[in-house]
Formats: sequence, structure tokens, C-alpha cells
Amino acid sequence: MKKLTLLAIAFVAFALVACKGSKDPKAEEKTEPKSFEQEQVEAKIKQEVDSIAALVGKLKQFPFVQEGTKFELTKEEKQVQPDYLLDAAVAEQAQTLAEKYRILSALSVDKKIAALYDMPVDAYDKAIAKLSADIDDPSFKVIDQANSLFETTDTLYKTMEQNGRINQFWQLASAGLVEQLFVMNKNAEKFLTVFDDQAASDVTYRIVLVLDALDRLTQYDPEVKPVAEALVPLKELNATSVKEFKDQLAKASDKIDAARKALIK
Repeated sequence: MKKLTLLAIAFVAFALVACKGSKDPKAEEKTEPKSFEQEQVEAKIKQEVDSIAALVGKLKQFPFVQEGTKFELTKEEKQVQPDYLLDAAVAEQAQTLAEKYRILSALSVDKKIAALYDMPVDAYDKAIAKLSADIDDPSFKVIDQANSLFETTDTLYKTMEQNGRINQFWQLASAGLVEQLFVMNKNAEKFLTVFDDQAASDVTYRIVLVLDALDRLTQYDPEVKPVAEALVPLKELNATSVKEFKDQLAKASDKIDAARKALIK
């Protein structure tokens, strides 16, 4: 079972810590100095939150996009190329910083899928490079390629934390998660062949973690609220086996599509 109570408590703390990175510096100057006791409490809470973030980083990723996974399409399967991937031009539509992070994450997923089908990826490369430059997040230096940001590893979390971009970490995580669910559901019979029960459980557990984090951050970051609302319907994905995951995906198809439309406008 998912340990929601522990996560809820921890992410309340997470929200309190994370919101500091998005406040107006002038407003910070006007706040009252923290007491020693308050600083100790926050330090303890942060340690607990970091442990939970580390747990998120240990969860299995979607196997079909992982390097080294023995997953490939047959010659015949590649002939039926997907028409549901995002057009790289969607990058031009991003206006806010949060939108740029989300689209960057989604495009990085779709580039992986396009490559599986031997489709051209030059347009994705250019769009990803442009978004990365626009965002100008020094945290990206800890990963080899910007097109793997959707993996939202513990290393990336820690670096974004240091750079005051924790809220944006969850924008990346949300969009990447939804895009992978969306793509997988379009060809579940094939993509689920590389899942085991643990991967199915980890993927749905990731939904719980991301949504819980977003819920806590909503009161501090208005750009997080629509993302949280988009993911709420996906709570019904709570599988412990591949078979259960397959059945739940089929029932949640419309909700996954709606979540994707809400995040990538």
C-alpha cells in the first residue's frame, strides 16, 4: 500500500521549504528573523523531505524509454508511425517559465519515442535546445542531455534545490509522467511487454508522489494549481501488477488524454 500519510506530512514540509526559492527577494528582507527553534524544526523537516525525494529517484522509470532496456520495435511496427506525438513547434507556444519546463519535459519523452520508430528527431533537438537556452537553468548541467530531463532523478532534484528551482522540478516531473502515460496508452500491448510488476507499481506510485507534492505547493505557487488539478483524475492508477496496470490504463484513457491537454496547451 502507498504510505500516503507519511508523504502528506513530509510534503507539507516540502512546500514550506520549496516556496522560499520563489519569493520576491525584497519580501524576504521584510520577514522577521527566524528563531533558533524554528530553524531546527525546518532543518529536521528538510532532511525528511530529502529522504522522500531520494525514494522518488529510486523508483523504476518507464522501461521503454530507459537506456539499456531490451525494447525495440519490429520493422513492421516501425512502418506504422505514431501520429499522436507533439509537434516540436509546440515549443514556440510556451509563454511562462512553468510552461517551458513542462513542454521541455514532454518533448524529451516524444523524442525518445520518435527515435524508437526511426523517425527524424532534428526538430526535437532544436526545440529542446531552444527551450533549455530560454530556461537557462544551471541545474541541467548535472545531466548528460536535456532530452532526459523527464527522468527527474535524485541528482537533478538536489541540484535544482540548490538553485532554488524545486517547484520547477515538479513541473518537469508532472509533464514527463503524463506524456509517458499518454504515449504508452496509445500502444499499451507493445509498451507493456517490458514492464514487470515492480515497474507497474513504481510508475503508479510516482503519480501519488508527484500529485501529493503538487497539492502541497499549490497554496504557494499559483502556476502549480492547474497542474495539480490535471493530475487528480490519475489517482485511480494504483496498480501492483502489470495486468492491473493494463486494465486501469484502459479505463483511464480519456483522463490521461485530458491531463495531457491541460499540461501542454
